[in-house]
Amino acid sequence: MRVLLIEDEDHIREIAQLSLESVAGWETRQASGGHEGLALAASEHPDAILLDVMMPDLDGPGTLARLRADPATADIPVVFLTAKTRTSERQELQELGAAGVIKKPFDPMSLAAQVAEILGWTL
Repeated sequence: MRVLLIEDEDHIREIAQLSLESVAGWETRQASGGHEGLALAASEHPDAILLDVMMPDLDGPGTLARLRADPATADIPVVFLTAKTRTSERQELQELGAAGVIKKPFDPMSLAAQVAEILGWTL
């Protein structure tokens, strides 16, 4: 599986990449913001995208809207990463078209299992 991580915080991207590659053996690519992530999603067409909600310039919901508007990326499942923990906030994110929501901080040892469960993948 190929996963694109779109996250503005370097350390979170690094931890997520190490987790997904070492625990699940998935290939990962990284983007530090929404615009870079859109370009990589269109050129790489990953199997899934992990997308931070709060980023400068182009936030997660804005990035998701652009992904859905582009026929080349419209069908890529997106899982939001967020520090927002209220049920209503998580529900709003899923209503935007996300496959699911994972709370930050996440457990690096269970991140791949959480993503797999949301997307119906087997590890």
